[in-house]
Amino acid sequence: MEIRELRLRLGDTQSEFANRYGIPFRTVQNWETGLRKPPEYVIRLLENRIREDLVNRKTAILPMHDSRKALLPKRSDFLSPLSWLHAIQDHIGTEIVFALDEALMCHGRFLGRVDEGLVWLYGNDSLSQYNGVVLLGNHISPYQVKNRDGLYYTDFNRTVNDALANEHILDMQGITEALSFYYYSNGESMSGISVAPEYQERFEVLAQDAVEYYNN
Repeated sequence: MEIRELRLRLGDTQSEFANRYGIPFRTVQNWETGLRKPPEYVIRLLENRIREDLVNRKTAILPMHDSRKALLPKRSDFLSPLSWLHAIQDHIGTEIVFALDEALMCHGRFLGRVDEGLVWLYGNDSLSQYNGVVLLGNHISPYQVKNRDGLYYTDFNRTVNDALANEHILDMQGITEALSFYYYSNGESMSGISVAPEYQERFEVLAQDAVEYYNN
């Protein structure tokens, strides 16, 4: 597949595509004009990354309760968020990666809500048999996954990007609190956080909200 075709599938400009994958802008230009040809392994890597970026991180609607679906352990039955997540993982019994609010709990940047009714995950489609599960995708790069006491969850950058991708259906209180905590613990700076170009403008607004939350 040609680089231009890959870029257009994402809807990116050449500059946005370059920023997204850390490729020099002039290199992208040269690839698309035919002045240079990218190595085959680079094309394959980009195809895999783009496939993930097109499939993952976006959910159209929140699931409704269905009496035919299995129930997961309730948050209100556990004293700590991590004990609840361990119970969910043990109950499901298949490989999962916690995302969004649940990932923030693993990071220690959000305590969650006692009446938590949704669980955000990466995993296989069989997880849709459970009430409250919101699947963000089937696959995620292992480089974007952390491990804490046997719990697998998205790293902070991926969690922020997932939040921005799903903002239309997500309660942003958790990510605002987490960004506020990050700002405080990072010397009152948001440095180190990187978001996809299409979310940059919205991230700047969200970051300002987090700073105000911290100052208040």
